[in-house]
Amino acid sequence: MHHHGYLWTGPKPRFDQEALRRPPHPEPPPAGSRPELIQRYREVAAEFPTSDLPPLETALWLMKPRTVVRGTWDDPHEAVAWLAERLADYAPRFSSAAERAPARLARYSNSATEQLSWGGDVSLGFYLERPAYLSLSLVTCSPNRAAPDLPCPVHTETPRR
Repeated sequence: MHHHGYLWTGPKPRFDQEALRRPPHPEPPPAGSRPELIQRYREVAAEFPTSDLPPLETALWLMKPRTVVRGTWDDPHEAVAWLAERLADYAPRFSSAAERAPARLARYSNSATEQLSWGGDVSLGFYLERPAYLSLSLVTCSPNRAAPDLPCPVHTETPRR
């Protein structure tokens, strides 16, 4: 078992495009469907697997391209160290002062360590100034408890960071 780290930051309106954050339905619209429905299906089918936009379900990060993996760790403590560093990097930009509190940031890290230790995933999100949004995730892989059939996006022969 190992863990992959994911980070996305961008405009809040882009994050809010939920249709692009879920995989397309396995069956395309039937023949004769409204043209706009067919076009929307094609857009989602093309964008979801190639986009760095965070999926609605944390485990579905594993369906995204390997290029969006920010790090891979066998040790959950190393994965959480990466998460804690990202939280420290972005905390000054959090729109909520309460979210920036050192004790709260420590609770996020402690909770992440606990989640990863039993094979769970971690997903955190924060509003940033401008308005922008930050999504941080740690996804357990090989296998993932929520989606055990999803393959690892980073093969074992690839060097891990």
